[in-house]
Amino acid sequence: MRKVYLSHNSIISSLGFDSDTVVKKIKDEVSGISLINDKTLFHNPFYGSVINKTILKNKFEALKTEENYTVLEQMMLLSLSKVIEASNITIDESVGLIISTTKGNIDVLDKTSDFPKSYAYLSRLGTVLRNHFLFKTEPLVVSNACVSGILSISVAKRLIHENVYKHVFLVSGDLVSKFVLSGFNSFQALSNSICKPYSKDRTGINIGEAIASILITSDTNYLTEESVEVLGEATCNDANHISGPSRSGEGLYRCVSAAMKEAAVTSKDIDYISAHGTATIFNDEMEAVAFNRLDFQNVPLNSLKGYFGHTLGSSGLVETIIGMHSLKQNTLFYSKGFTSLGVSKPLQIIEKTKQQQLDIFLKTASGFGGANTALLLKSVS
Repeated sequence: MRKVYLSHNSIISSLGFDSDTVVKKIKDEVSGISLINDKTLFHNPFYGSVINKTILKNKFEALKTEENYTVLEQMMLLSLSKVIEASNITIDESVGLIISTTKGNIDVLDKTSDFPKSYAYLSRLGTVLRNHFLFKTEPLVVSNACVSGILSISVAKRLIHENVYKHVFLVSGDLVSKFVLSGFNSFQALSNSICKPYSKDRTGINIGEAIASILITSDTNYLTEESVEVLGEATCNDANHISGPSRSGEGLYRCVSAAMKEAAVTSKDIDYISAHGTATIFNDEMEAVAFNRLDFQNVPLNSLKGYFGHTLGSSGLVETIIGMHSLKQNTLFYSKGFTSLGVSKPLQIIEKTKQQQLDIFLKTASGFGGANTALLLKSVS
């Protein structure tokens, strides 16, 4: 069976408009979360991360398109254009397109929006991206709560293994919107400060926005210095609750176990874990239980939510790309916001950015509806 690799990539976030800039800020332990006072989004000031729309507008104008696109569409077009251009791949019938998102253009449903409400259909994103880049194949939209970003990598890998495509371009994104903020506020989950994953004094989640794009390929001619091989992947649903995870971590435990079986690795082979780590009581505790069941209590672990907040459907892909660069640089990035352990099981939280030889990392994500996804990724450099 052909090997599958993650290659050219792009992140647009509050920390910058390309992957290298974003990774440099994380290495310097700089957070993109700030106190936002925007009553069009939320009635009170809140901690989150938003992309600078003035910079976005200026950079998007370089694409020289006359179409009128939503903010999310502009971000996706800008991010994906960088990856397509860098890869130098001719778009033909061997090239697929996947879009992953949780809410898509949900903001067009606001009364103040200038766009038709029909733009809220997720298929709209597929149409926009296909037409702009002249993809020859039908785009796929993956929307499975907060695992969407890394679940899409699993989907792409399987399509390549089935010889449906040789290459797949993936773009993933979500916005900070009134709908999302009001939803998490109704759960009493929004933090009144910068989030602190796994910490005893954590008070909840921050919401952020980010767009990420990546090339997934079976051709080693299209690899980059930070490219990784997908060793194993799996998805499980714990069917516990519409918004709450299994208290035993059953879904996460099972999907990581399945990914490890496919990859033929043990806990001793994994150099670090890029975890979901939302800084909510139930998520952090569930992960701690699952990771201890997997014998990961001594594996270095971080959550990147202290840099971006939770970027919903894009979080898994954003954090996977940062993990790729972490392997390339042989650097463990600080789990920003961590103070003292606030879960019932031991975890080896990365408390300071440091150099360490790295080869394989585990990326996990968990989401509403009981979804859990895991990827095992190995450096090819």
